[in-house]
Amino acid sequence: MHRRSGFVAALAAAVTLAACTTATTTARSAPRPHGKVTVKASPTPAPSPPPPPPRAAVTHVYASDGSRITVAVFHGSVRYVLHNGSEDPGGAAASLVSAGPSVTGNERHLLLAAFNGGFKLSAGDGGYQQEGHVISTLRRGYASLIIYRSGAARIAVWPSGSSGAYSVRQNLPPLVLHGKPTSAAYDWPVWGATLGGGSHVARSALGEDAAGNLIYVGSMSTVPIDLAKALVRFGARTAMELDINPEWVQLDVAAQPGGRLHAAVYEQQRPADQYLTGWSRDFITVLAG
Repeated sequence: MHRRSGFVAALAAAVTLAACTTATTTARSAPRPHGKVTVKASPTPAPSPPPPPPRAAVTHVYASDGSRITVAVFHGSVRYVLHNGSEDPGGAAASLVSAGPSVTGNERHLLLAAFNGGFKLSAGDGGYQQEGHVISTLRRGYASLIIYRSGAARIAVWPSGSSGAYSVRQNLPPLVLHGKPTSAAYDWPVWGATLGGGSHVARSALGEDAAGNLIYVGSMSTVPIDLAKALVRFGARTAMELDINPEWVQLDVAAQPGGRLHAAVYEQQRPADQYLTGWSRDFITVLAG
């Protein structure tokens, strides 16, 4: 009896071992699927859209007091150049810089717009640097048009943005800061001596929006706060006043780069070709980039 029981147990163990071996072998020798394994390729990224063409979008708005203000927003691939005037800065910069009192040569073919600079340097209301040469000491806390060697430009409160500055035009403290008119914008006498001593005279200003576009505003009769509000309306985050009084405020714009220029500020006194024939004061050109 004991001998039979041992035989049965041994037989059961052998059957179990054989079953396990067969299962393992079957699992190991399971056939692989036939055919090629397809790997999905990453989608090809869409090409970047081309930059928008250079354009000066000009419109006119009215302030609450009836002042008519011209607004020009410079879009697309544009670059900026600061020019020396024949009298101001004049001789102090003439032998040092290449951009002089008139627009000529290849610059004329790329010209989209041109507008006035700031006060005379003798007024002491800000510094001046052109093409790396400091003509008048740059002042901390002053609103500044900063142009880099690439032609890119921004409006900042000096010395913010000063690294790599190629040309700098300063004029008074900021007119707009953090997207709002400054408190000083409401106090017109602090924004320069006016012709005849009145509040409403020709004025101009320049701002920058969140996208980096520059915005020029000008009028033949307005006050600083009206310019500030117009700039904010068009998205300016920072802005500075430029020159004032009718002889100096001018904006000339072409429909396309190199095209015929048109005087853009309503009732502007200076002719549209003034910056082509030559001008006594510093000015800024807007070129196709």
